[in-house]
Amino acid sequence: MAARTVRPTGFATGEEAVPRSTWPAPDGTPLLVRHWPPAGDPWATVLMVHGIGEHSGRYERTGRLMAGAGLDVYAFDLRGHGLSGGRRVYAHRWDDFLDDLAVGLARVRREGRPLALLGHSMGALIALTYVCSDRPAPDLLVLSALPLGARTPAWQRILAPVMSRVAPSLLVANPITGDQLSRDPEVGIAYFADPLVQPRSTARLGAELLRAMKRARSQIGRLHIPTLVIHGGADTLVPTAVSEPLTGVAGVERRVLPDLRHEVLNEPEGPEVVAMVVEWLRSHLPAASG
Repeated sequence: MAARTVRPTGFATGEEAVPRSTWPAPDGTPLLVRHWPPAGDPWATVLMVHGIGEHSGRYERTGRLMAGAGLDVYAFDLRGHGLSGGRRVYAHRWDDFLDDLAVGLARVRREGRPLALLGHSMGALIALTYVCSDRPAPDLLVLSALPLGARTPAWQRILAPVMSRVAPSLLVANPITGDQLSRDPEVGIAYFADPLVQPRSTARLGAELLRAMKRARSQIGRLHIPTLVIHGGADTLVPTAVSEPLTGVAGVERRVLPDLRHEVLNEPEGPEVVAMVVEWLRSHLPAASG
């Protein structure tokens, strides 16, 4: 995959010029939504789910590229993230994310138009556990840097549920450095300069995340829709090996992208990665045009 320097935009402030709206979550929490409509009639709809501590504005380049390929693209800020409501980087329970995602999918679903769900990192875990639940599923699933496991010391795994109960709002720094995100240094600089990025997480969210990983591993057999898994071969935040359990699962295609880091969509090769995802979507929708 040849490198092509196309700078991601919309990182610094999340103030990119795309249509915005707000969806109410089932409990009334307002969820900020961004929309990248195509110029003509779309051949499919895509809903994107971002990772821990970030927000949907960081997917502006991806949204534009997909819209340019004829897709109707939406992304929303998870509760407690970005410009959505809710306690910051907190999850009372993991299923709150799944219930919110159900609302989002219902809102963007159009009669007769295929619907794809794309999640990155924690967003990929949310998407996978959603599809493996009994909620209405999309037609296609794309998972980027799926964390089915974590390199967490045993004592931290034991302590996590305890801290979740006794100090659920305790903030813990996310172990992320800019160079882990992308080989483009501007991506890391913009990430830490972005006022909407949360560099820390609550003890409760951390515990829920670990619990969701275990849940996802136990439910892989319930995955029933065509799925593309993409993972950077040089990802040190979510090591490439942790998404291996999906290799060989019926209907799943897993592609490891050599030399790419955690945010494959924000690497210099990001446009080529997006084009690859679009082509995969088309190949699973024979009637797609545009």
